[in-house]
Amino acid sequence: MKIINPNKLEEMNGSIPLQEYERLIVDTDKFPEEEIIPILLGIYGEVGSIMTASKKYSRENKAYAHFRDSVQEEFGDALWYFSALCRRLGAKLGDIFESAIDKSNVKVIAANDHDDAPISHIISVSKIDSLDAALIELGQSTAKLLKVDKNSIDFRENLVEFALLYLQAIQSIDIVFANVVKGNLIKVRGRFCPPEAQTLCDLDASFPEEEQLPRHFEIHITQRKSGQCYLRWNGVFIGSALTDNILDPDGYRFHDVFHFAHAAILHWSPTFRALIKQKRKSNAVFDETQDGGRAIVVEEGLTAWLFAYSKGLDYFEGHKGISFDALKIIQKFVHGYEVEQCSLQLWEDAILQGYSVFRQVRQHNGGIVIGDRAKRKISFRPFGKENES
Repeated sequence: MKIINPNKLEEMNGSIPLQEYERLIVDTDKFPEEEIIPILLGIYGEVGSIMTASKKYSRENKAYAHFRDSVQEEFGDALWYFSALCRRLGAKLGDIFESAIDKSNVKVIAANDHDDAPISHIISVSKIDSLDAALIELGQSTAKLLKVDKNSIDFRENLVEFALLYLQAIQSIDIVFANVVKGNLIKVRGRFCPPEAQTLCDLDASFPEEEQLPRHFEIHITQRKSGQCYLRWNGVFIGSALTDNILDPDGYRFHDVFHFAHAAILHWSPTFRALIKQKRKSNAVFDETQDGGRAIVVEEGLTAWLFAYSKGLDYFEGHKGISFDALKIIQKFVHGYEVEQCSLQLWEDAILQGYSVFRQVRQHNGGIVIGDRAKRKISFRPFGKENES
């Protein structure tokens, strides 16, 4: 069996042994080992989501935007919870699936990435159920799992039945099992596993220094009596004076803090590049597609949306994490841009650090924002008395 490097999941091709999937997701399971109820409820919820997404796929086909990705993601989430359940019951995921295959005409060793073979080493089944029938049977099997008991003599049979019906549902919807497995691995590890420093992308390291975002920077943010906010870098004013531009003041005049957080932690911010006039002009493609007006609009739109979202959460004060759903929306926002290489956990870090500094800047009506790209950190320092004017 091949050993998979978790840092190279995006690049890998070929099959993914279920034993490797199980090994690589252990670190993403943050539920207490003794807790089984949240896992059972998770399976039940994800199978419901499979039904919803699959029926949209079947009914609306191409009219359902991103239908295939959505269906594959829901199947991946269900597999994650099923693996977590097997682990808590002392069963091996691969063994359960192999037992399931023994009950059918299909033989599965690993997930395969070929479109014409949804499951590796597959022998065509004599009859594949209709989508409706497959989903109903999968739902009924899931309901049985809610009553699963490790001390019951038939708990393993319930697991095997679910695995078989899960595979039949995948075949009925005609999606690729390897994409389900690989997509889920990338998703959950990107969300829950801290990235290794040496694997983090440095998006402009190959460009001349004068075209890179500054490796270390201090931005002075001052607010005048008029309420207008000004930015100063290396003693020079940058950008335009800002106000909140809303009837109920909320501090958005300080929102450039979030661009600074993106620059320091993600090594990305077309808006900051534009402010300090350090676009990557030496490469016409990057200049247009990564540093141009549309990229700036994407970052500004993302920042405005997240700010509106954060207002109902007290600007993330006291929060130790960001909603998975919110992070997935961010992922869609930046699709097609270089920053999509950054993991969800790195995004979460950038957001939490950025909002921590924002709250301090808002409290002091200004101050000094310090960014350190090497450490991927952003921090705040208030003005001294001599600077308060």
